[in-house]
Amino acid sequence: MQNLAGKVAFVTGGSRGIGAAIAKRLAREGAKVAITYVSAPDRARDVVGEIEAAGGVALAIKADNRKAQEVEAAINEAAAKFGRIDILVNNAGIIEMAPVDELSIEQFDRTVDVNVRAVFVATKAALAHMPDGGRIITTGSNLAHRVLWPGFSLYAMSKSALSGFTRGIARDLGPRKITANVIHPGSTETDMNPVDGEMSDAQRSRMAISQYSDANDTAGLVAWLAGPEAKVVTGSEFTVDSGVNA
Repeated sequence: MQNLAGKVAFVTGGSRGIGAAIAKRLAREGAKVAITYVSAPDRARDVVGEIEAAGGVALAIKADNRKAQEVEAAINEAAAKFGRIDILVNNAGIIEMAPVDELSIEQFDRTVDVNVRAVFVATKAALAHMPDGGRIITTGSNLAHRVLWPGFSLYAMSKSALSGFTRGIARDLGPRKITANVIHPGSTETDMNPVDGEMSDAQRSRMAISQYSDANDTAGLVAWLAGPEAKVVTGSEFTVDSGVNA
């Protein structure tokens, strides 16, 4: 059963990792999907090709989350092609790691631009094309609530900001039956954090279930939040981290 048949989804940072898994899962559920990418056009084409090969509809748009006008233009382009935006997934993000006294103002600005400001920009732009009953789902991090190692202060700050923003817009958009939720993944197998990486054993040592997440674990939760069974789930946070924050 395709719970999202006839819906249109927009996924920022959808060319790889968790974003690619989300895009493909929403397409399998029947949604038309637009994704953004910055520096991996081949990967973006691969995601679109895989969706289309399975009978779905997809579009890849180059847009840098640091540039508000590019994010807005990408959402407007997707809405013009597909008619509207029913589901926005704010997934794109970056991480800058260093002790706080070593972080630069440039790193701060870059992190806030991508991880926080772009979420506001995309949400505002998508709402202009979103009918009542839409969905806004944002990818946070389990580090928003518990920082286990030094060097993550800036990243944790940016991701914790998304929790407050999500609760606020849940109130703003409730009258339109638009839901807003944030998902906090933990250690997830991606190119940036492989299961056999240098820090993987240290990460597993903090888990209740000693197992990295698969990107599809988060994608499955996104699909549920985007579907009809989650129509009254809003202003909530969901942690997918093998029990690290338990």
